[in-house]
Amino acid sequence: MTPADEYRPTGDSKDDADTPRLPPRPLYRPTIDSHVVRAFGRPHGIRDSFGDDRTRRRESPSIRVGAPDPVLTEAFGRPPGVAESLVREPEAPEPASEPAPENPWRIPSSRVMSVSPAVDEPEPAPLAPGTRIGAREVLFGRRVSTGALVLLAGVALVIGLLGGIVGSIAADLGGSLTSSRVTLEQGGSELPQGQVARVAEAVLPSVVSVQETFGGNAGTGSGVVIDGSGYIVTNNHVISMAATNPGATLNVTFSDGTKVPAQIVGRDTKTDLAVLKTDVADLTVAQLGKSSDVAVGDDVVAVGSPLGLSKTVTRGIVSALDRPVRLSGEGTDTDAVIDAVQTDAAINPGNSGGPLIDAEGRVIGINSAIRSESGGSVGLGFAIPIDDVTEVAQSLIRTGTMTHPDIGVSVRSVVNDALTGAEVANVTAGGPAQQAGIAEGDVIVRVGDRTVSGADELTVAVQEQQIGQAVQVQLVRSGRTVDVSVTPVSDA
Repeated sequence: MTPADEYRPTGDSKDDADTPRLPPRPLYRPTIDSHVVRAFGRPHGIRDSFGDDRTRRRESPSIRVGAPDPVLTEAFGRPPGVAESLVREPEAPEPASEPAPENPWRIPSSRVMSVSPAVDEPEPAPLAPGTRIGAREVLFGRRVSTGALVLLAGVALVIGLLGGIVGSIAADLGGSLTSSRVTLEQGGSELPQGQVARVAEAVLPSVVSVQETFGGNAGTGSGVVIDGSGYIVTNNHVISMAATNPGATLNVTFSDGTKVPAQIVGRDTKTDLAVLKTDVADLTVAQLGKSSDVAVGDDVVAVGSPLGLSKTVTRGIVSALDRPVRLSGEGTDTDAVIDAVQTDAAINPGNSGGPLIDAEGRVIGINSAIRSESGGSVGLGFAIPIDDVTEVAQSLIRTGTMTHPDIGVSVRSVVNDALTGAEVANVTAGGPAQQAGIAEGDVIVRVGDRTVSGADELTVAVQEQQIGQAVQVQLVRSGRTVDVSVTPVSDA
Protein backbone atom coordinates (compact mmCIF):
# COMPACT_ATOMS: atom_id res chain seq x y z
CA MET A 1 0.00 0.00 0.00
CA THR A 2 1.38 3.33 -1.00
CA PRO A 3 1.30 6.32 1.28
CA ALA A 4 -1.06 8.02 -1.14
CA ASP A 5 -3.56 5.16 -0.80
CA GLU A 6 -3.22 5.02 2.97
CA TYR A 7 -3.97 8.73 3.63
CA ARG A 8 -6.44 9.56 0.88
CA PRO A 9 -9.11 11.88 2.25
CA THR A 10 -12.85 11.29 2.23
CA GLY A 11 -14.52 12.51 -0.93
CA ASP A 12 -11.78 11.28 -3.21
CA SER A 13 -12.92 10.00 -6.61
CA LYS A 14 -11.93 6.49 -5.59
CA ASP A 15 -14.74 4.30 -4.18
CA ASP A 16 -14.90 4.22 -0.39
CA ALA A 17 -15.53 0.48 -0.32
CA ASP A 18 -12.18 -0.10 -1.84
CA THR A 19 -10.41 2.16 0.64
CA PRO A 20 -8.51 0.13 3.21
CA ARG A 21 -9.25 0.91 6.91
CA LEU A 22 -6.81 0.85 9.74
CA PRO A 23 -7.55 -1.54 12.65
CA PRO A 24 -8.34 0.04 16.04
CA ARG A 25 -5.45 0.62 18.28
CA PRO A 26 -5.29 -1.42 21.49
CA LEU A 27 -6.22 0.40 24.74
CA TYR A 28 -3.09 1.39 26.50
CA ARG A 29 -3.21 1.76 30.25
CA PRO A 30 -0.04 3.06 31.80
CA THR A 31 1.34 1.42 34.88
CA ILE A 32 0.55 3.35 38.06
CA ASP A 33 3.09 3.42 40.78
CA SER A 34 1.96 1.96 44.09
CA HIS A 35 2.98 5.11 45.96
CA VAL A 36 0.73 7.23 43.74
CA VAL A 37 -2.16 4.80 44.31
CA ARG A 38 -1.78 5.06 48.08
CA ALA A 39 -1.59 8.85 47.91
CA PHE A 40 -4.37 9.63 45.42
CA GLY A 41 -6.50 6.45 45.14
CA ARG A 42 -10.02 5.76 46.63
CA PRO A 43 -10.22 4.45 50.13
CA HIS A 44 -10.60 0.74 50.58
CA GLY A 45 -14.15 -0.49 49.90
CA ILE A 46 -15.24 2.58 47.88
CA ARG A 47 -16.09 1.77 44.28
CA ASP A 48 -17.32 5.05 42.82
CA SER A 49 -16.44 8.66 43.35
CA PHE A 50 -18.77 9.32 46.29
CA GLY A 51 -19.27 5.83 47.69
CA ASP A 52 -22.48 3.72 47.92
CA ASP A 53 -25.55 5.95 47.90
CA ARG A 54 -27.46 3.51 50.09
CA THR A 55 -24.70 3.51 52.64
CA ARG A 56 -24.76 7.29 52.72
CA ARG A 57 -28.50 7.40 53.36
CA ARG A 58 -28.24 4.79 56.08
CA GLU A 59 -25.38 6.51 57.84
CA SER A 60 -26.68 10.12 57.60
CA PRO A 61 -27.63 11.47 61.06
CA SER A 62 -31.21 12.57 61.79
CA ILE A 63 -31.99 16.23 62.52
CA ARG A 64 -32.93 16.83 66.14
CA VAL A 65 -34.17 20.06 67.68
CA GLY A 66 -33.02 20.63 71.23
CA ALA A 67 -34.71 22.59 73.95
CA PRO A 68 -34.05 26.34 73.72
CA ASP A 69 -31.97 28.14 76.27
CA PRO A 70 -34.06 29.40 79.23
CA VAL A 71 -32.64 32.93 78.88
CA LEU A 72 -33.69 33.11 75.24
CA THR A 73 -37.12 31.67 76.10
CA GLU A 74 -37.65 34.35 78.71
CA ALA A 75 -36.46 37.12 76.37
CA PHE A 76 -38.21 36.10 73.15
CA GLY A 77 -40.97 33.65 74.22
CA ARG A 78 -44.71 34.29 74.53
CA PRO A 79 -45.90 36.08 77.62
CA PRO A 80 -47.35 33.91 80.42
CA GLY A 81 -50.96 32.85 79.80
CA VAL A 82 -50.72 33.35 76.02
CA ALA A 83 -50.99 30.03 74.25
CA GLU A 84 -51.15 31.26 70.71
CA SER A 85 -48.93 33.49 68.65
CA LEU A 86 -49.41 37.22 68.83
CA VAL A 87 -49.37 37.33 65.05
CA ARG A 88 -52.75 36.73 63.43
CA GLU A 89 -52.76 34.25 60.63
CA PRO A 90 -53.91 35.63 57.27
CA GLU A 91 -56.93 33.29 57.15
CA ALA A 92 -58.05 33.94 60.76
CA PRO A 93 -61.12 36.17 61.29
CA GLU A 94 -60.63 39.62 62.75
CA PRO A 95 -61.46 39.80 66.47
CA ALA A 96 -64.45 41.83 67.55
CA SER A 97 -63.53 45.32 68.68
CA GLU A 98 -64.66 46.56 72.08
CA PRO A 99 -67.01 49.56 72.04
CA ALA A 100 -65.39 52.87 72.88
CA PRO A 101 -66.40 54.47 76.20
CA GLU A 102 -69.01 57.15 76.12
CA ASN A 103 -67.67 60.71 76.00
CA PRO A 104 -70.32 63.38 76.50
CA TRP A 105 -68.07 66.02 74.90
CA ARG A 106 -67.86 64.06 71.62
CA ILE A 107 -71.39 62.59 71.36
CA PRO A 108 -73.75 65.15 69.81
CA SER A 109 -76.82 63.48 71.38
CA SER A 110 -75.53 63.86 74.96
CA ARG A 111 -77.58 66.03 77.35
CA VAL A 112 -76.45 69.51 78.35
CA MET A 113 -74.82 69.73 81.75
CA SER A 114 -74.90 72.94 83.79
CA VAL A 115 -71.67 74.32 85.30
CA SER A 116 -71.67 76.84 88.14
CA PRO A 117 -69.55 80.06 87.60
CA ALA A 118 -66.39 80.76 89.57
CA VAL A 119 -66.67 82.90 92.72
CA ASP A 120 -64.89 86.32 92.55
CA GLU A 121 -62.10 86.77 95.14
CA PRO A 122 -62.30 89.89 97.31
CA GLU A 123 -59.82 92.72 96.65
CA PRO A 124 -57.01 93.10 99.26
CA ALA A 125 -57.24 95.99 101.67
CA PRO A 126 -54.97 98.98 100.84
CA LEU A 127 -51.73 99.32 102.85
CA ALA A 128 -51.26 102.23 105.22
CA PRO A 129 -48.58 104.77 104.09
CA GLY A 130 -45.21 104.35 105.84
CA THR A 131 -42.40 106.73 106.68
CA ARG A 132 -40.04 107.92 103.90
CA ILE A 133 -36.49 106.48 103.92
CA GLY A 134 -33.65 108.94 103.40
CA ALA A 135 -30.30 108.55 101.66
CA ARG A 136 -28.50 107.88 104.92
CA GLU A 137 -30.70 104.87 105.68
CA VAL A 138 -30.23 103.55 102.12
CA LEU A 139 -26.40 103.90 102.21
CA PHE A 140 -25.67 103.00 105.84
CA GLY A 141 -28.78 101.11 106.99
CA ARG A 142 -29.43 103.69 109.74
CA ARG A 143 -29.38 107.40 110.29
CA VAL A 144 -25.86 108.96 110.37
CA SER A 145 -25.12 112.44 111.70
CA THR A 146 -23.99 115.25 109.39
CA GLY A 147 -20.58 115.53 111.06
CA ALA A 148 -19.88 111.86 110.45
CA LEU A 149 -20.72 112.31 106.77
CA VAL A 150 -18.32 115.27 106.43
CA LEU A 151 -15.55 113.32 108.12
CA LEU A 152 -16.15 110.34 105.85
CA ALA A 153 -16.00 112.54 102.72
CA GLY A 154 -12.68 114.04 103.85
CA VAL A 155 -11.15 110.63 104.43
CA ALA A 156 -12.28 109.47 100.98
CA LEU A 157 -10.73 112.59 99.34
CA VAL A 158 -7.38 112.01 101.05
CA ILE A 159 -7.35 108.35 100.01
CA GLY A 160 -8.11 109.34 96.37
CA LEU A 161 -5.24 111.87 96.28
CA LEU A 162 -2.78 109.39 97.71
CA GLY A 163 -3.88 106.74 95.20
CA GLY A 164 -3.39 109.14 92.29
CA ILE A 165 0.11 110.09 93.42
CA VAL A 166 1.14 106.48 93.89
CA GLY A 167 -0.31 105.52 90.46
CA SER A 168 1.59 108.33 88.71
CA ILE A 169 4.89 107.28 90.31
CA ALA A 170 4.29 103.64 89.37
CA ALA A 171 3.54 104.61 85.76
CA ASP A 172 6.79 106.59 85.48
CA LEU A 173 8.71 103.61 86.86
CA GLY A 174 7.66 101.48 83.86
CA GLY A 175 4.18 100.32 84.70
CA SER A 176 2.77 102.16 81.62
CA LEU A 177 3.94 102.81 78.05
CA THR A 178 3.18 106.54 78.31
CA SER A 179 4.75 109.20 80.54
CA SER A 180 4.03 112.87 81.06
CA ARG A 181 7.56 113.61 82.32
CA VAL A 182 9.38 113.04 79.02
CA THR A 183 10.28 116.15 76.99
CA LEU A 184 12.07 115.76 73.64
CA GLU A 185 14.81 118.22 72.75
CA GLN A 186 16.31 119.08 69.37
CA GLY A 187 19.89 120.12 68.84
CA GLY A 188 20.80 123.52 67.51
CA SER A 189 22.82 124.48 64.43
CA GLU A 190 26.15 124.32 66.22
CA LEU A 191 26.99 120.93 64.58
CA PRO A 192 29.34 121.17 61.56
CA GLN A 193 27.83 120.64 58.11
CA GLY A 194 28.62 117.26 56.52
CA GLN A 195 31.03 116.96 53.60
CA VAL A 196 28.37 115.63 51.25
CA ALA A 197 26.02 118.45 52.20
CA ARG A 198 28.71 121.05 51.44
CA VAL A 199 29.49 119.42 48.10
CA ALA A 200 25.82 119.25 47.14
CA GLU A 201 25.26 122.89 48.15
CA ALA A 202 28.19 124.00 45.99
CA VAL A 203 27.37 121.93 42.91
CA LEU A 204 23.56 121.96 42.71
CA PRO A 205 23.35 125.49 41.20
CA SER A 206 25.44 124.32 38.22
CA VAL A 207 23.33 121.20 37.47
CA VAL A 208 20.36 121.50 35.10
CA SER A 209 17.50 119.31 33.94
CA VAL A 210 17.23 118.75 30.18
CA GLN A 211 13.85 118.14 28.50
CA GLU A 212 13.30 117.26 24.84
CA THR A 213 9.87 116.97 23.20
CA PHE A 214 8.81 115.81 19.77
CA GLY A 215 5.12 115.23 19.11
CA GLY A 216 3.84 112.90 21.79
CA ASN A 217 7.33 111.74 22.75
CA ALA A 218 9.36 113.32 25.55
CA GLY A 219 12.61 112.62 27.33
CA THR A 220 14.37 113.92 30.43
CA GLY A 221 18.03 113.97 31.35
CA SER A 222 20.58 116.07 33.17
CA GLY A 223 23.44 118.40 32.34
CA VAL A 224 26.11 120.54 33.98
CA VAL A 225 27.23 124.10 33.23
CA ILE A 226 30.90 124.12 32.14
CA ASP A 227 31.24 127.74 31.04
CA GLY A 228 29.72 131.04 32.17
CA SER A 229 28.74 131.90 28.59
CA GLY A 230 25.88 129.38 28.84
CA TYR A 231 27.57 126.16 27.65
CA ILE A 232 26.21 122.95 29.14
CA VAL A 233 27.59 119.45 28.63
CA THR A 234 25.30 116.40 28.59
CA ASN A 235 24.98 112.98 26.92
CA ASN A 236 24.29 112.62 23.23
CA HIS A 237 21.55 110.07 23.88
CA VAL A 238 19.73 112.65 26.04
CA ILE A 239 19.30 115.09 23.10
CA SER A 240 19.52 112.75 20.07
CA MET A 241 15.75 112.88 19.43
CA ALA A 242 15.87 116.68 19.27
CA ALA A 243 19.02 116.58 17.11
CA THR A 244 17.52 114.24 14.49
CA ASN A 245 14.04 115.83 14.33
CA PRO A 246 13.90 119.51 13.22
CA GLY A 247 10.46 120.04 14.81
CA ALA A 248 11.56 118.96 18.29
CA THR A 249 11.92 121.37 21.20
CA LEU A 250 14.80 121.40 23.69
CA ASN A 251 14.71 123.17 27.08
CA VAL A 252 16.82 123.28 30.22
CA THR A 253 15.65 124.03 33.77
CA PHE A 254 18.08 125.50 36.30
CA SER A 255 18.12 124.76 40.03
CA ASP A 256 16.15 127.94 40.80
CA GLY A 257 13.29 126.79 38.53
CA THR A 258 14.15 129.00 35.55
CA LYS A 259 13.29 127.22 32.29
CA VAL A 260 14.82 128.43 29.01
CA PRO A 261 15.23 127.01 25.49
CA ALA A 262 18.59 125.53 24.48
CA GLN A 263 20.41 124.94 21.22
CA ILE A 264 22.75 122.12 20.25
CA VAL A 265 26.31 123.34 19.72
CA GLY A 266 27.67 119.95 18.69
CA ARG A 267 27.56 116.27 19.59
CA ASP A 268 29.79 113.21 19.35
CA THR A 269 28.14 109.83 18.90
CA LYS A 270 31.40 107.92 19.54
CA THR A 271 31.77 109.26 23.10
CA ASP A 272 28.05 109.92 23.82
CA LEU A 273 28.69 113.59 24.60
CA ALA A 274 26.94 116.79 23.48
CA VAL A 275 27.22 120.52 24.24
CA LEU A 276 24.20 122.85 24.56
CA LYS A 277 24.03 126.67 24.61
CA THR A 278 21.58 128.93 26.47
CA ASP A 279 21.25 132.71 26.45
CA VAL A 280 21.50 133.08 30.23
CA ALA A 281 24.20 135.13 31.91
CA ASP A 282 25.86 134.86 35.31
CA LEU A 283 25.57 131.10 35.53
CA THR A 284 27.20 129.05 38.29
CA VAL A 285 29.97 127.01 36.64
CA ALA A 286 30.99 123.60 37.92
CA GLN A 287 34.64 123.02 38.77
CA LEU A 288 36.24 120.33 36.57
CA GLY A 289 38.73 117.86 38.03
CA LYS A 290 41.35 115.54 36.48
CA SER A 291 41.12 111.81 35.81
CA SER A 292 44.60 111.29 37.20
CA ASP A 293 43.38 112.37 40.65
CA VAL A 294 40.65 109.71 40.75
CA ALA A 295 41.34 106.47 42.62
CA VAL A 296 39.29 103.39 43.41
CA GLY A 297 37.56 103.85 46.78
CA ASP A 298 37.22 107.65 46.57
CA ASP A 299 33.94 109.08 47.85
CA VAL A 300 31.76 110.47 45.06
CA VAL A 301 28.36 112.16 44.71
CA ALA A 302 26.02 111.82 41.71
CA VAL A 303 23.68 114.75 40.99
CA GLY A 304 20.87 114.85 38.43
CA SER A 305 17.19 114.31 37.71
CA PRO A 306 16.57 110.55 37.98
CA LEU A 307 13.06 109.57 36.90
CA GLY A 308 12.25 113.28 36.50
CA LEU A 309 13.09 114.13 40.13
CA SER A 310 15.32 117.19 39.80
CA LYS A 311 18.11 118.11 42.24
CA THR A 312 18.57 114.54 43.44
CA VAL A 313 21.85 113.74 45.22
CA THR A 314 23.15 110.20 45.78
CA ARG A 315 26.37 109.07 47.42
CA GLY A 316 28.84 106.24 46.75
CA ILE A 317 32.44 105.43 45.93
CA VAL A 318 34.53 104.82 42.85
CA SER A 319 34.32 101.02 42.51
CA ALA A 320 36.48 100.60 39.36
CA LEU A 321 38.42 102.53 36.73
CA ASP A 322 39.15 101.97 33.02
CA ARG A 323 35.99 99.82 32.56
CA PRO A 324 35.20 99.47 28.81
CA VAL A 325 31.44 99.94 28.40
CA ARG A 326 29.56 99.98 25.09
CA LEU A 327 26.79 102.57 24.84
CA SER A 328 23.95 102.13 22.38
CA GLY A 329 20.21 101.76 22.51
CA GLU A 330 16.88 102.10 20.80
CA GLY A 331 15.86 105.66 19.96
CA THR A 332 19.39 107.07 19.84
CA ASP A 333 22.19 107.18 17.27
CA THR A 334 24.87 106.77 19.96
CA ASP A 335 27.39 104.04 19.14
CA ALA A 336 30.18 104.51 21.63
CA VAL A 337 32.63 102.63 23.81
CA ILE A 338 33.78 104.60 26.87
CA ASP A 339 36.63 103.91 29.28
CA ALA A 340 34.23 104.38 32.19
CA VAL A 341 34.57 105.31 35.84
CA GLN A 342 32.46 102.72 37.68
CA THR A 343 30.56 103.79 40.82
CA ASP A 344 28.06 102.30 43.23
CA ALA A 345 26.29 105.64 43.74
CA ALA A 346 22.62 105.20 42.80
CA ILE A 347 22.19 106.14 39.12
CA ASN A 348 18.84 105.75 37.37
CA PRO A 349 17.27 106.81 34.07
CA GLY A 350 17.31 110.62 34.10
CA ASN A 351 20.76 110.84 35.74
CA SER A 352 22.32 110.66 32.26
CA GLY A 353 24.31 113.80 31.52
CA GLY A 354 24.62 114.78 35.18
CA PRO A 355 27.97 115.15 36.96
CA LEU A 356 29.83 112.64 39.12
CA ILE A 357 31.60 114.74 41.78
CA ASP A 358 34.47 113.96 44.13
CA ALA A 359 34.70 114.90 47.81
CA GLU A 360 36.19 118.31 46.91
CA GLY A 361 33.23 119.27 44.71
CA ARG A 362 35.05 118.71 41.40
CA VAL A 363 33.42 117.01 38.43
CA ILE A 364 35.30 113.79 37.64
CA GLY A 365 32.86 112.33 35.12
CA ILE A 366 29.52 112.57 33.31
CA ASN A 367 27.05 109.86 34.32
CA SER A 368 26.05 107.95 31.22
CA ALA A 369 24.90 104.36 31.81
CA ILE A 370 23.86 101.70 34.31
CA ARG A 371 23.92 97.93 34.15
CA SER A 372 20.74 96.36 35.46
CA GLU A 373 18.31 93.58 34.59
CA SER A 374 15.36 95.48 36.09
CA GLY A 375 16.10 98.93 34.63
CA GLY A 376 16.84 100.44 38.05
CA SER A 377 19.97 101.06 40.05
CA VAL A 378 21.80 97.99 41.38
CA GLY A 379 25.04 99.74 42.24
CA LEU A 380 26.62 99.51 38.78
CA GLY A 381 26.79 102.98 37.28
CA PHE A 382 29.25 104.25 34.67
CA ALA A 383 30.51 107.75 33.97
CA ILE A 384 32.60 109.18 31.13
CA PRO A 385 36.02 110.23 32.54
CA ILE A 386 36.44 113.98 32.93
CA ASP A 387 39.58 114.09 30.73
CA ASP A 388 37.55 112.72 27.79
CA VAL A 389 34.69 115.09 28.60
CA THR A 390 37.00 118.12 28.62
CA GLU A 391 38.66 117.17 25.32
CA VAL A 392 35.40 116.47 23.49
CA ALA A 393 33.52 119.48 24.89
CA GLN A 394 36.42 121.81 24.04
CA SER A 395 36.45 120.57 20.45
CA LEU A 396 32.67 120.83 20.10
CA ILE A 397 32.63 124.40 21.46
CA ARG A 398 35.42 125.49 19.13
CA THR A 399 34.57 123.64 15.92
CA GLY A 400 31.23 121.89 16.47
CA THR A 401 32.81 118.51 15.62
CA MET A 402 35.09 115.90 17.16
CA THR A 403 37.52 113.51 15.46
CA HIS A 404 39.03 110.29 16.83
CA PRO A 405 42.10 108.17 16.01
CA ASP A 406 41.51 105.07 13.86
CA ILE A 407 43.79 102.21 12.76
CA GLY A 408 41.43 100.69 10.16
CA VAL A 409 40.45 97.28 11.57
CA SER A 410 37.24 95.49 12.54
CA VAL A 411 37.68 93.03 15.39
CA ARG A 412 35.81 90.57 17.55
CA SER A 413 36.58 89.36 21.05
CA VAL A 414 38.35 86.01 21.41
CA VAL A 415 38.78 84.05 24.64
CA ASN A 416 40.26 80.55 24.72
CA ASP A 417 42.83 78.48 26.57
CA ALA A 418 45.66 79.85 24.45
CA LEU A 419 45.05 83.62 24.50
CA THR A 420 42.63 86.49 25.09
CA GLY A 421 42.38 89.53 22.86
CA ALA A 422 40.78 91.15 19.82
CA GLU A 423 40.84 89.03 16.67
CA VAL A 424 41.07 90.98 13.41
CA ALA A 425 38.04 90.20 11.24
CA ASN A 426 38.58 92.82 8.53
CA VAL A 427 41.35 95.22 7.55
CA THR A 428 40.61 98.50 5.74
CA ALA A 429 42.41 98.64 2.40
CA GLY A 430 45.24 101.21 2.54
CA GLY A 431 44.59 101.89 6.22
CA PRO A 432 47.21 102.13 8.99
CA ALA A 433 46.78 98.48 10.02
CA GLN A 434 47.32 97.18 6.50
CA GLN A 435 50.34 99.41 6.04
CA ALA A 436 51.78 98.03 9.30
CA GLY A 437 51.31 94.43 8.08
CA ILE A 438 48.34 93.46 10.26
CA ALA A 439 46.27 90.73 8.55
CA GLU A 440 42.94 89.03 9.14
CA GLY A 441 43.15 86.36 11.83
CA ASP A 442 45.78 88.21 13.87
CA VAL A 443 44.86 88.64 17.55
CA ILE A 444 45.78 92.04 19.00
CA VAL A 445 46.77 91.71 22.67
CA ARG A 446 48.36 95.09 23.44
CA VAL A 447 48.25 98.72 22.20
CA GLY A 448 50.99 100.89 23.67
CA ASP A 449 51.06 100.28 27.42
CA ARG A 450 47.50 98.93 27.62
CA THR A 451 46.62 95.23 27.53
CA VAL A 452 43.75 94.37 25.19
CA SER A 453 41.37 91.63 26.34
CA GLY A 454 38.52 92.16 23.88
CA ALA A 455 37.02 94.21 21.07
CA ASP A 456 35.68 97.02 23.31
CA GLU A 457 39.01 97.38 25.08
CA LEU A 458 40.80 97.74 21.72
CA THR A 459 38.45 100.62 20.86
CA VAL A 460 39.21 102.58 24.03
CA ALA A 461 42.94 101.75 23.74
CA VAL A 462 43.06 103.23 20.22
CA GLN A 463 41.05 106.33 21.32
CA GLU A 464 43.75 107.08 23.90
CA GLN A 465 46.32 107.55 21.12
CA GLN A 466 47.15 110.70 19.21
CA ILE A 467 46.37 111.10 15.54
CA GLY A 468 49.60 110.95 13.48
CA GLN A 469 51.77 109.53 16.31
CA ALA A 470 53.03 105.95 15.91
CA VAL A 471 52.18 103.39 18.62
CA GLN A 472 53.46 99.87 19.21
CA VAL A 473 50.85 97.14 18.67
CA GLN A 474 51.49 93.59 19.84
CA LEU A 475 49.65 90.73 18.17
CA VAL A 476 49.68 86.95 18.04
CA ARG A 477 49.95 85.29 14.62
CA SER A 478 49.97 81.49 14.25
CA GLY A 479 51.04 81.13 17.88
CA ARG A 480 53.91 83.64 17.58
CA THR A 481 54.07 87.12 19.12
CA VAL A 482 54.63 89.93 16.62
CA ASP A 483 55.22 93.64 17.37
CA VAL A 484 54.31 96.22 14.73
CA SER A 485 54.24 100.02 14.65
CA VAL A 486 50.90 101.60 13.66
CA THR A 487 50.22 105.31 13.05
CA PRO A 488 46.52 106.15 13.71
CA VAL A 489 44.69 108.49 11.36
CA SER A 490 41.56 110.64 11.83
CA ASP A 491 38.21 108.92 11.45
CA ALA A 492 36.73 112.05 9.77
